[in-house]
This record gives sequence, C-alpha cells and structure tokens, in this order.
Amino acid sequence: MILNHALREQMRKATRTLMSGGAGAATAAIQKALKEMPTHLSAPSPQMSDFLRDMNASSLDFGAGKAFGSTDAIPNLVKDLLGQLGVPSAEQVRGPGPHMRSPQPETSAAQVAETVVKNEGQFLSKSFTNQAGTRSYKLYIPSSYRGQPMPLVVMLHGCSQNPDDFANGTRMNLMAEEKQCFVVYPAQAQSANSSKCWNWFKSVDQLREQGEPSLIAGITREVVNNYKLDADKVYVAGLSSGGAMAVIMATTYPDLYAAVGVHSGLPYASARDLPSALAAMRGSVPGTYRQDARTSDSRSTSIPIIIFHGDSDTTVNACNGEELMKQNILESTSDSNSGGSPMKPTVIVEQGQVPNGHRYTCTSHHDDNGQILAEHWVIHGAGHAWAGGSSSGSYTDAKGPDATREMLRFFYAQPEAARKA
Repeated sequence: MILNHALREQMRKATRTLMSGGAGAATAAIQKALKEMPTHLSAPSPQMSDFLRDMNASSLDFGAGKAFGSTDAIPNLVKDLLGQLGVPSAEQVRGPGPHMRSPQPETSAAQVAETVVKNEGQFLSKSFTNQAGTRSYKLYIPSSYRGQPMPLVVMLHGCSQNPDDFANGTRMNLMAEEKQCFVVYPAQAQSANSSKCWNWFKSVDQLREQGEPSLIAGITREVVNNYKLDADKVYVAGLSSGGAMAVIMATTYPDLYAAVGVHSGLPYASARDLPSALAAMRGSVPGTYRQDARTSDSRSTSIPIIIFHGDSDTTVNACNGEELMKQNILESTSDSNSGGSPMKPTVIVEQGQVPNGHRYTCTSHHDDNGQILAEHWVIHGAGHAWAGGSSSGSYTDAKGPDATREMLRFFYAQPEAARKA
C-alpha cells in the first residue's frame, strides 16, 4: 500500500505531540488524518474500530487523563493505528545508530512509533516560588525511572515559546527516554516579559540568588532533591534568550551545573538594558560582557560548553557564538594548579554535512588529557532555529545537525568531579 505523504506526516506529528504531552493537539492531528484516510485500507481491529469511533465523535477527555478509555491503552492503539496507515513497526525497521559527526536531520515515523509504544514517561506541570516570584515548569520523568539517581537537563525556551512547544521542537523528551535522564522546562511568565523572553539583559537577572537565576536554580534544586537525582550530572541548555540565560546560570551557579549547551545565544552579561541587548544581538558590540557582574560565589573559570549557531542568523548575530567561545576558552585554560599560567588547548576542526541538510564546522578544544573543554558548531546557511528540531515546535530547522543529540553526547562525556558545596 502506498501511503499518502500528507497523511503520513499528520500521523508523525500526532505521535510526536502525544509523546511530548500535547494530547489535545494530538487529538486534532489524528482526527484530521482520519478524515484523509484512504478508503482501501484493510478492516481495522475491534479495538481500532472503537478508537476510530471515539475519535470521530470528538468526545475524548484529555484533561482528566482518560483518553482512549485509559492511558495504558494509548501505546498499543497508536501502534495499531500506525499499522493501519502503513507505517512499518519498529520490528520491521532496522537503521544505523547515530554517529557523532553524521547526525540525522529528522526522526523517522517508525522511530517515533517505537518510542511512543515503549514510552510510559510522565510530563508533569509544577510551579516554584521564592522571594523573586513564581514560575511554572514542566517536568519529564523517563519511563526507566525507579527511584535511582539520574541526570537532569534544564531546558530554557526562547522568546514566545513555552515548555510544551520547546519540548516538541527539540524532541528532548524523546532523547530523555533513550539516555535515561530527567528534563525540566522552566516557563517564563508573560507578566515578567511580554514576549516571554528570559530577561538575560537585566542586571538583576545576571546575579546569583537574584531575580530569574534564583528561580531557575530553585527549580533545579527542587527537582534534584525531590527525586534524588545525581547532583553531579545536572546540565543546563537553552535557545536564544534561553541560551543567554543558560550562560548566566552556568556562570553564576558552577556548583549546580556540570555543563552548558547554548543554541543561538549570547555571552555572559553582554548587555545591561534593552538598547544594549539589541546592539549585542546585532553583533555591533562584541566582547563587551561585564566582568563586574560576577559575584564572589561565581568561579573564575567556565564550565564545559557546547555552542550551536547558524551563520545566517539575522536575530542573534553569529559573532555572539564566537565571542562566547572566546570568553569560555579564555577562562577555562587558566590552570589554577600552576599559579594561573595559561594552558594552550588542543584544537580540532571538523567539517561535515547532514545528509540532505546543512553543512557545518565543528571546532572542539581539549585539555592535555584529551578531555573536551568546549565545542562550537557553526551551521552554514542556518538561521535562528534549533538545529535538527521537529516542525511540531517553533523555531526549528530539520536540516540539522541534531543539536539535541549532540548536546547530550557532550554532557555525558564530561567526567565526574567533586562539585563545590
């Protein structure tokens, strides 16, 4: 059977949305797909017949968590539906494993179906309050969690986004199932910024235990403590304003985060108000980040960092990625054991191209022991979007490379070390 491409894409979107917790949107996507279902499909199973009837009746109650009769029925029904639509099962598909330098631009429908069938993770809504205010957040708990200490990835969305949108676009929940980690998505309040941008350009939001950094750190600590996660394997990443805030978090809380991922972001404290923020985004004042914004609680050297930036980004100029790299390499190469004398890292430059996607240049810096200190991915021809992301979220570019997979690969490659109290 030849499956209509538009129908296949509808089902791919539905399964991705369902897995990320957007059940309402998944309903609409599946209903649309059903209307376009070819009439020559084989007769559905009895369970599928009930499923189709309920879908067409538009009577599902996702708010109460009782869709399809019970949540336990979702994986098998989705698998059955995908089979009815001609999408091969996971058992019928065998693909090559991902390679560090040949990331895939898009997850196949079969891979999505396999993850949906296996996934029993939870995507919970919570909130945190301290003296700086209140922020809601979404928490993804992988299906493999049984109380054991696991890593945690803190994901900071960009302007106009929210946790669900960011989870869909980055597919970080999918990777959390594969890599067995928690993911938390703090949400910026519209009352704090009309465009829901993190206020990386405000002085109060560039300091430890002040403003938004205190809220994000509080959420991080709350999740680690409540679920007894591995405090030595906590990472922070973000896109655009979230990328800039991720840098602030890594700089001001080196005791909390073991590594940072920055996509289309800016250097630490590169602005102090809105006019200077716009100038920094245009790249007109590179390298002017504020050393005076550091506190005695912040260490003088950076934590490991991986950076992604499109060289055709017209929102945040790509020179910010270069400056961020200079800022971190300058700091990370100071050897405190040798009286502060600088060490020259080993630099490796690799060129590559995603199949049917973007070309990229990856520059990595390694210490004398071969341990990676930093990576900088320049994506040629890419704009202001999460590389390798899914179209089910905003500000994504499916032409790769796969920033989500590469960030987790980088995070997990960091050695375990004693953290500051």
